[in-house]
Amino acid sequence: MMLSRAKPAVRGAPPPMDRRRKKGKKVPQLEELLALRDFTGAIALLEFKRHVGEQEEDADLWIGYSAFHLGDYKRALEEYEALTKQPACNPDVWVNLACTYFFLGMYTQAEQAALKAPKSRLQNRLLFHLAHKFSDEKKLMSSHQNLQDVTEDQLSLASIHYMRSHYQEAIDIYKRILLDNREYLALNVYVALCYYKLDYYDVSQEVLAVYLQQVPDSTIALNLKACNHFRLYNGKAAEAELKNLTDSASPSFEFGKELIKHNLVVFRGGEGALQILPPLVDVIPEARLNLVIYYLRQDDVQEAYNLIKDLEPTAPQEYILKGVVNAALGQEMGSRDHLKIAQQFFQLVGESASECDTIPGRQCMSSCFFLLRQFANVLIYLNSVKSYFYNDDTFNFNYAQAKAAMGNFSEAEEVFLLIQSEKIKNDFVYLSWLARCYIMNKKPQLAWKLYLKMETSGESFNLLQLIANDCYKVRQFYYSAKAFDVLERLDSNPEYWEGKRGACVGVFQMILAGREAKETLREVLHLLKSTGNSQVEYIVRIMKKWAKENRVPV
Repeated sequence: MMLSRAKPAVRGAPPPMDRRRKKGKKVPQLEELLALRDFTGAIALLEFKRHVGEQEEDADLWIGYSAFHLGDYKRALEEYEALTKQPACNPDVWVNLACTYFFLGMYTQAEQAALKAPKSRLQNRLLFHLAHKFSDEKKLMSSHQNLQDVTEDQLSLASIHYMRSHYQEAIDIYKRILLDNREYLALNVYVALCYYKLDYYDVSQEVLAVYLQQVPDSTIALNLKACNHFRLYNGKAAEAELKNLTDSASPSFEFGKELIKHNLVVFRGGEGALQILPPLVDVIPEARLNLVIYYLRQDDVQEAYNLIKDLEPTAPQEYILKGVVNAALGQEMGSRDHLKIAQQFFQLVGESASECDTIPGRQCMSSCFFLLRQFANVLIYLNSVKSYFYNDDTFNFNYAQAKAAMGNFSEAEEVFLLIQSEKIKNDFVYLSWLARCYIMNKKPQLAWKLYLKMETSGESFNLLQLIANDCYKVRQFYYSAKAFDVLERLDSNPEYWEGKRGACVGVFQMILAGREAKETLREVLHLLKSTGNSQVEYIVRIMKKWAKENRVPV
């Protein structure tokens, strides 16, 4: 948040109005245009005067200044670079050039130009920001010590706090300045932005309303309002706010255009991501992150990893996303190294002072313990935030798995059944855990139905093994026998016959104990006869003898 200057950073020459008064000429319109912040008009006027030969000494400087404030940094760069090549160039022009380089993202050139300028508060603020960009803590602290208790320097400090995710510290500075300068309405937008970053979207809206009452067509404020609507409501509500902005904009509207295009992709759930986001990577910081999220949602984990692997995270969201990508890649590849990296990223965010008590921070700690398979701790963190995620399928999927892993199968089943996403419901992890819950909750017939709905595949074979073994463990022998019977037909492994034999004898034992219907014996005998093992005849003879004695039709 570099402050716009009220005048160019050039000393020595008096302003144009004073010179023209000395010549006895009419007061120029330039000052009036600049006072109204009509920078397009100012450039048009200066270019006209230049064209008709009515050249002013500071025309190039004012054109650079106006272009800079219009956001046309390339044009400003051309003017300032041309000025620095003149023999009588005022050394203060270098700091203007440095600011232009900064806004173009040319940070190395910005530093080189800034160091050629005389020492000034503007130069120090710029070097302060550059030190942050270069992650040079030593230079950052050096520039910090040179800051004074004046509005511009304090605003610069607040912006660094903001970029380092110290949002409360930034809010404190902005509020302190606002107490003495109520006319600085734009600071309300900065405060609202900090509250947005702290997830206080309703508070952000209230603060933003103060500014929008006075400046209803502000691009930045309306964009932030749309982002709040996205968080509070949905993408359609957010898009409606941005439509108001684009409808009221003039055809030459350029400022914030890329930001709006980027945000529309997010509001529309990733629609047009591959067309719009790639050119904006490294232009808008969030573009890379949102493109990574798009790839993750498309299950293209490798592309997501390629895009984020070289990113050095500085903000919590970047650490979290790197953790998610590494976790997804680790699970897909069976890589313990990637899972370890993911666990470390999650732990770093979850234990940080700024994030430990936030919802994302607690989710990070639950993810960390999930990867460590410490499910009791997972539940501690998920229970603390579950009221915010009642209808969130991804949250419920993780929450139910943790419940089941701790043996809370009844609660786990309830949570699994809350999930609506077809993608999750067709995931083998979901099916296997739900089947286990059904079995442990004495509903093996429902687990068997899950198998019957599946197409024949390696996953259906694995589910059969789970049903066969889990049902056997909890003495649900009938469905264990059915599962072992199918497994035996699919694979001649003798272990499946042994499991089927034990399950069938178990069903017979349950019938004898009066805990299974006698009619079940007929199906058990059918299952046994489908096996060509020599032990079958002996087992069948005993069962039939008992059936005959007890008048059970088989």
